[in-house]
Parts: sequence; structure tokens; C-alpha cells
Amino acid sequence: MSFRLRLLVAVLVLVSLSTAGAAGWLWARNGAYGFNTFLRRGGTYWISVRPDDSRLSPSMRLALRDPQPVAQPGPLAWQEPRKGFEVAELPVMVNGSEADRILLNRIDPALYRFVARNAPDGDRGIDEWERVLPKALLIVNGSYYDLKGRPDTPIISNSIAMGPATYEAKAGAFIAGDGFADIRDLAHQDWQAAFAGAANAMVSYPLLIGSDGQTHVNAKSRWLANRTFVGKDGAGRIIVGTTKEAFFPLAALAEFLKSSPLDLKIALNFDGGPIACQSVRLPGFQRKFYARWEAQVQGDDVQLLRWPISSATWAMPMVLTVEPK
Repeated sequence: MSFRLRLLVAVLVLVSLSTAGAAGWLWARNGAYGFNTFLRRGGTYWISVRPDDSRLSPSMRLALRDPQPVAQPGPLAWQEPRKGFEVAELPVMVNGSEADRILLNRIDPALYRFVARNAPDGDRGIDEWERVLPKALLIVNGSYYDLKGRPDTPIISNSIAMGPATYEAKAGAFIAGDGFADIRDLAHQDWQAAFAGAANAMVSYPLLIGSDGQTHVNAKSRWLANRTFVGKDGAGRIIVGTTKEAFFPLAALAEFLKSSPLDLKIALNFDGGPIACQSVRLPGFQRKFYARWEAQVQGDDVQLLRWPISSATWAMPMVLTVEPK
């Protein structure tokens, strides 16, 4: 065997061993979720940008101005494509111009079924969830998940408990059962008691508006992302909203929701970022939103989330769905 051939064989062996080692590490760390999300979007990385960088969305650049702009709600008009299921869009206005828009759903829990779901393999984004749940009227991302796509907080999915059995929760929980849905403030109640009688439930954080009517986001982080939240209004209806842009840090979102015309008595944040997608399929009304934005912010240091396959949609391991009874 010639020297060149031996060198080629050695290089191929090293490449094979390196690939196998990397695959083994990825499997041990992330399981099927890691493989599928890598194939889906090529991985994830953060890049450092300035607060006025053009790679940030206009809404993000506006949010990063100093002082931070204060938003006001624009006009709100509900429509009801199906009995007990209303939809609307709430403009987020800054100095007379739209900075963001919240895609809203208002649902009578006596007429619809709420289901918490987990798909840990990382093979379902909003499109795939639509295909496997053709009767779902609403699909949004849910609470948090771990490195292998499993629930990172306690949940109940169709009466099956999932996620950690031991968990200290001080924020909130969404619960639902036959003919009811609610949000529980966990400041004075443990999540096990909150889950009692629920067929579907999710612990999440932070609680944006507590049962005392006050905002409960204590950390003044400037982290920007697409956001999803679930709330209950004064009439007992469940409101599920998703922001189109990444204008809001959590504290600002909580203040905005408190002052909005939504009449929210309690509101809970779900996970955010590019997974904060939403699908609505109602008679005469269709909505599909693909989220995109997330940025960590410390002063003038902004870390923007990116992925190599820019056209790829994100997998959604945790979702909340609304379905006909």
C-alpha cells in the first residue's frame, strides 16, 4: 500500500471515528430530539450584534432604545367564527406607530377541550402538528422542555403525568378538565394540589399577572423573544395570545397585558422564541404564524439566536391545543 493510500485510509478512519464520536455525544446529550432538530435546522448558535444592528427586527431595535419605549394598546375588535371561540389581533402602539401585534384567541372552556401534549423526538413543528391533529382548532407552543425534548416542568397530558415528579414551582399552572380550564397562582398552593382533578395541565413561569391582579415578573431582564401566554378574563374565558414580533421583555409584556382591554384576571407565560408558533383553523378563518426571534441582552451586548437553515421551522416539543369536545 502506497504512502498516499495509507494516508487516505487514516484520514477516513479518523473522520469516521470523529463522526461516530460526535453522533454518540449528541445522542447521549439530546437523544432523538438532538438528531431531528439538527437535521431540521442544522443546529443553533448565537451571534453578537449591536442594539441597532440591521439583523435585528425593527421592533427589536425599537425595544432596545434607551429609555425603553412604553407601549399602548391599539383598537381591538373580536370576531366569532365558531360559537364560543373568538379571534382578534391587538396592535401594540408606540408613539402612534405599530411596534408589535398580539394574535389572540378567546375561548369558552365549557365548549372546548384543552390538551397539553409532548412530542420529545423533535420531529414536529407547527406544520407536523397540524397534520397529526387535523381536528385541532388551535395549536400553540406550551411550557418548557429539557435537552431531550421532554417536559421540563410537571404536566398532565390526557390524564397521564409527565415531567419531573419533584419540582419546586412558585409561579403558575394551567389546568383543564371536563368543561373547565383555569390558571392557578402557585405562590400559596403547590402544583400537586393545583393539578387535582385536571386531565391536562402545565406548570410554567413566570406568572405575568397574579391572582392579586398585579404583575409578577420580578427580574428586569431585557431578553427579547416572540412570546406566548395564556390567561383568564373576568368572564372566565381563556385567552391565548402570541406576539408577532419580539418587542417585549417579560416585565414589559406583563405591564402591557395588565393595562390592555383584555380584562385579564390572571396570566401565565409559556416558553418563547422561535418555537412560539400558532395555528388556528376555524370555519371561514385560518391563521398560521411562524415565530423567528430571540435575543439575550446585557447592556449593549446583544446575542441574537440564529440557525444555519434559515428557512427551517422549529420543532415544538410542548404544545397546548384546543379541540372540539
